[in-house]
Amino acid sequence: MIDLKGKVAVVLGVANKRSIAYSIAEKLANAGATLVLCYQSERLKKESEELLESLGQTGTGRAIQMDVSSDEQIAAAFAEIATAFPVIHTLVHAVAFAPPAALHSDFILTKRADFALAMDISVYSLIAVANAAVPLMTEGGSILTLTHFGSQVTFPNYNVMGVAKAGLEAAVRYLAASVGSKNIRVNAISAGAIKTLAARGIGDLQVMLDKTNERAPLHRNVDQSEVGNVALFLASDLASAITGEITFVDCGFNITGI
Repeated sequence: MIDLKGKVAVVLGVANKRSIAYSIAEKLANAGATLVLCYQSERLKKESEELLESLGQTGTGRAIQMDVSSDEQIAAAFAEIATAFPVIHTLVHAVAFAPPAALHSDFILTKRADFALAMDISVYSLIAVANAAVPLMTEGGSILTLTHFGSQVTFPNYNVMGVAKAGLEAAVRYLAASVGSKNIRVNAISAGAIKTLAARGIGDLQVMLDKTNERAPLHRNVDQSEVGNVALFLASDLASAITGEITFVDCGFNITGI
């Protein structure tokens, strides 16, 4: 059994109880970690505090505002985190965004501003929050992010997000090389299609789910809890020699051809 008692995990992107980030946070909390949940704006504060309570973290964990598009907010959030927890051990980056038009239009019509926004929120934010977190990871630790097979092959209506995920995976490798000497590992989980609020923004989600059922070696879809299990493993000392890797949690869909 993995024991994270005495460890602190900062988790970005816990939107609701059906989100992948929530399942990751739940697995970390159940293993004994103290959580810091970061929410984007003031209007999400109450919901984040309720999610923290549902994870059994009232009085121990924290809910802290952090808009990853703002360097000032990232710095302020980590200053607040440092006051409460001088040492952190895990950073979970479950943040991505692209304007709907950039997902649903023909890829060749992608606008410069939409491309820049998708890359900023979905890719650069990992670099920015890692830069702020590393000074607090004085005992080493694990940085995790979420990606998708659309980084390597095309999916209908994934478009600019596929390009962003490819950039995110490259960032994982370069960050792993950058912080490895500090005993900090950086990895990504490539999750299969899951019915989350974020995934509903991608057209043809049901087609992706049906194709996974049909073609994946396990002939079913993955669920949030299974992604959370892998995140827990990667956050633990059991994964002490794993860094710079993309781990597929998709019931084997990525290995199939026609």
